Amino acid sequence: MSKFPAILNATEQDIQHLLSAQCHIGAKNLNVQMEPYVWKRRDDGIFIINIGKTWEKLIFAARIITAIENPADVVVISARPYGQRAVLKFASYTGVQPIAGRFTPGTFTNYITRSFKEPRLIIVTDPKTDHQAIQEASYVNIPVIALADTDSSLRFIDVAIPTNNKAKHSIGLIYWLLAREVLRLRESISRESPWDVMVDMFFYRDPEEVEKESEAVGPVAEKPPTTFPFDGTSNWDHQDSTTNWDASGTAAPGAINPNVAVLATAHASQPNWDTNTDTGTGGWGEPSLTEPTAGLGTESWADETSVTGETGETAGDAGGWNEPGTGGSGWDTNENDNTGSGWD
Repeated sequence: MSKFPAILNATEQDIQHLLSAQCHIGAKNLNVQMEPYVWKRRDDGIFIINIGKTWEKLIFAARIITAIENPADVVVISARPYGQRAVLKFASYTGVQPIAGRFTPGTFTNYITRSFKEPRLIIVTDPKTDHQAIQEASYVNIPVIALADTDSSLRFIDVAIPTNNKAKHSIGLIYWLLAREVLRLRESISRESPWDVMVDMFFYRDPEEVEKESEAVGPVAEKPPTTFPFDGTSNWDHQDSTTNWDASGTAAPGAINPNVAVLATAHASQPNWDTNTDTGTGGWGEPSLTEPTAGLGTESWADETSVTGETGETAGDAGGWNEPGTGGSGWDTNENDNTGSGWD
């Protein structure tokens, strides 16, 4: 049937998977370039794809992908919604770059765009919906692998995998088989044991169906919050009252705050710049105890009756700044009040 080694031949289980996913069901229209891949036409007008040709091209595409040293140089594209989940899963397991959704024009030709890429190979899901990527790849000579249906055009396509590219199960199965074969050729997984990844992971899932399934399962039980053992010595919110700087304790009106009193007594032994330890001399703002205390109660600018000046005159003889006196005068008075005037 094929010219590659017998170990790469399809097993009976692989053929059953292809038939169950309806990968052999084509369209009612036939492109002339797809005639070699068609087996026959049914009575209802639908063309049947040759499953053997599908497997041969699948293995050939896997060998091309494996031949590229850097997996990041391969870009897999799907603008069709049924293939977006498949290309994302294929990229996650093989290491290629996915483009799921709308293809930005200029991705392969305009280096100014943020999404500019220079791949060595691209894989498209549908030549019709991904025609922009195929056209740009032809401008820069990038090989193209495509999943082609019976009505698909093979222009600018180098390797066509004949399959049903309109059903979600067929698209998911082809990408699952392609990813499995790539990993086997890279010797990441063994051929003797089946791949542990389910093919259902590559199938498209309707958001409404996902919501219905979640509602049928019921609400998920919430996990109780994690509790940690409390240690009074290691908690900042429960410190000893002697080391608490927040003096927020309540006290009666006119009384001393207890927290402030504790702080005052706790730090009473520490030196203070505002007080002097020497009792013989006063502080900066206090008069010395050894100085005479005469006149402390009557010392005033306006009333000087008991303090004696340097000339021996009393406050009555030497007037204040603005008071006229009998023996002297202020700034604003003259010696003779009757004949002279002040500054003015």
